[in-house]
Amino acid sequence: MAAVSRAGPWSPGGNSWSKWQVAVVVGAPLAVAGVSYWYYRKSGKIRNRNSSGTSTNGNPTSKTPSMEGPDNTAESIEAMIANEKDSFKRAQIYKNEGNKLFKAGKYDDAILMYTKAIEACPSTEKSDIFYQNRAAAYEQLRKYSKVIEDCSVALELNPRYVKALQRRAKALEQTEELEQCLEDVTAVCIIEAFQNQSSIVQADRVLKALGRKHAKEAIKHRKPQMPSKYFIRTFLSAFSEDPLQKMIKSEYPPERLKSEDLASKKGFEKAKHAFAIGDYDQIVAACSEEIDSVEADGGSTMAALLLRGTFYLWLGEMKNAAADLEAVIENEMADKKLRVNALIKRASLHVQMDVPNRSFEDFEKAANLDPENSDVYHHRGQMNLLLEKAEEAKSDFARAVELNPTFPIAYVQKCYIDYRFSSMTNGPSAFKSAQKCFEEAIQKFPDCQECYMLYAQVLTDKGNFEDADKYFEKAMKLDPSNATLVVHRGLLQLQWKNDVDKALKFIEDAINIDSKCEFAYETLGTIEVQRGNLKRAVELFDKAIPLSKTEFEMSHLYALRDAAVAQEKVATKLGLSTGL
Repeated sequence: MAAVSRAGPWSPGGNSWSKWQVAVVVGAPLAVAGVSYWYYRKSGKIRNRNSSGTSTNGNPTSKTPSMEGPDNTAESIEAMIANEKDSFKRAQIYKNEGNKLFKAGKYDDAILMYTKAIEACPSTEKSDIFYQNRAAAYEQLRKYSKVIEDCSVALELNPRYVKALQRRAKALEQTEELEQCLEDVTAVCIIEAFQNQSSIVQADRVLKALGRKHAKEAIKHRKPQMPSKYFIRTFLSAFSEDPLQKMIKSEYPPERLKSEDLASKKGFEKAKHAFAIGDYDQIVAACSEEIDSVEADGGSTMAALLLRGTFYLWLGEMKNAAADLEAVIENEMADKKLRVNALIKRASLHVQMDVPNRSFEDFEKAANLDPENSDVYHHRGQMNLLLEKAEEAKSDFARAVELNPTFPIAYVQKCYIDYRFSSMTNGPSAFKSAQKCFEEAIQKFPDCQECYMLYAQVLTDKGNFEDADKYFEKAMKLDPSNATLVVHRGLLQLQWKNDVDKALKFIEDAINIDSKCEFAYETLGTIEVQRGNLKRAVELFDKAIPLSKTEFEMSHLYALRDAAVAQEKVATKLGLSTGL
C-alpha cells in the first residue's frame, strides 16, 4: 500500500494510508494483526503454558467437545459415589457425569453435576476445571454473567488457565465489557505465543470496537485545535487550482502585507489578510463577520463560506464544515471554481466520516462542473488508491497530469503509483522504469521535496537503503519544516540498521519541528511498545489523540493506547518484565 507523503484531504496526519499499520512504506515491523503485541511475540517468554493439561488452541483434550475430563460409563453414578470414599475422586465422578450430560445437550443437568463436583472437592485440591466446565454449560445457555463469574473463580485458582481466559473474554465481549475482554484476550495471545489466529482476530476486533467507543466519547468533549502551520501549508499544496489561494496571493503580495495593518480590516478582507500572513486563529471569526453581514448569494460570502468550511474541516468540526461547504455547492450562482473546490473538500469529509460512496458522488459532480480541473482527478486518484482501486487510481493520476503537467505533486505521485502497481507484476523492470520516471521528475522539479521523498520510498522498497537515506536527506534540506519526512527517515534507520537510538533521535527532532505532528507521537509510541516501555507509549498516544482531526483517526489511536494499557496490566499479572 502506498503512502501519502504530504498532509492533505486524504491523509490529515501525513502518515501511511492504512491507519492500522505504522510505517507501512518502509516496512518497519511495528504491528501484528493490527494490534501492538510485537514485543511479546518476539520475546517468547511464555510458550503454551496451561496447568490444566489441555491444549491451548481453545479446544479441550477430552472426548467431550467443550469439556475437560474423560467420560466414565462403567457403572451408575449413584453406585460410584456410594463406593468412593475419597472426596476429590467423588468430585471427579460428578464432573465426568456432567461431561456426559453436557455432550447430550442437557446443560441444566450438567450444571447441577458440576456444582456437586465443586461442593465435593476438598479445599486442598484445585477445582478450576470444575468451574470452567460449569462456565461452558452456562455459555451454552447464554447466561454470560454466570460464565464470567465461574471463569473468574477458575482464574483466581489458575491465572494462566487459557480456556477460562478465552471463555471469559467471549462472554465479556457479549456483555460489551470491552476493557476486561481486551485484557483477557491479550493474556491468551501472550500465553499462546500468538499461535492461535482466532485469539488474534478477537483482539483486533475488540481493539477496534473499544477504540470506536472511546473516540465517540472523546469527540463529544473535544476542543477544536488549530493544526500546525506546516499542516495547513502542505494540505493546500495538494491543490493546483484552489481559487482561494489564487485570490489571496494576487490581492496580498508580500509588498502589500508590509504596508497594511490587519487590525484596521473587517470581514473577509481581514480573513484574507490573516490567511496571507499565517494568522490563522482569526480567520473563522472574520469569515463569520462577513457571512453575517451581507446577502447569502454575495460573491465574497461564498468565498468566506468556503474558507471557513475549510478551517472547520481542519479543526475537526465536521458538521459545521459540511454546512458551509454545502452552502457553496448548492448555490448555482456561485463561482464554478469555488463550488468544485468545495466538492473536493466535502468528498474528503465523507471519507473521514466513513461514507466513501458519497465521496465519489461529489467527485462526479465536480467533474461534470469542471471537467478540465486537474484537482478533481488528482484527489479522486488518491481516494481510489485509499480504497485499493488500482486501475481507477492510475487512470485518475494520468488524467490529472495530462491536464496540468506542471503540477509537481500530481506528476511525482503518478510516478510513484505507477511503480507500486507495476512492481506487483513486472518485477525488476518496474524499478528501472520508476528510476527513469523519478530522475525525470527531479530534473523537471528540482525544488520539489516530494520528488526526493517518494523516490526514497521506492529505493527503500528495493532495499537500497543507503541511496534512500541520501534522498531523504535531500528532501529534508529542501523542506526542513516537514516533520513527517523526518519521521520517515527515522523509520528507515530501523529497517536499514536496526538503529533504534538514531530512529528515536529523528522522531524526537520531528516533534521539535512540529509539536502537533500526530504521526510522530504515534510512531514513537509504537516503537516504545516494541521496546517494552508501555507507560511511555501510553503517554505518547495520549499526546497524539487530541491532535486527531477525525473520529476515525482518534479511534485508531485509542486502539493503540488500549493495546498498550492491556499489555501492561497483563504483564503485571503474569509477572513479566516489559523492559528490554
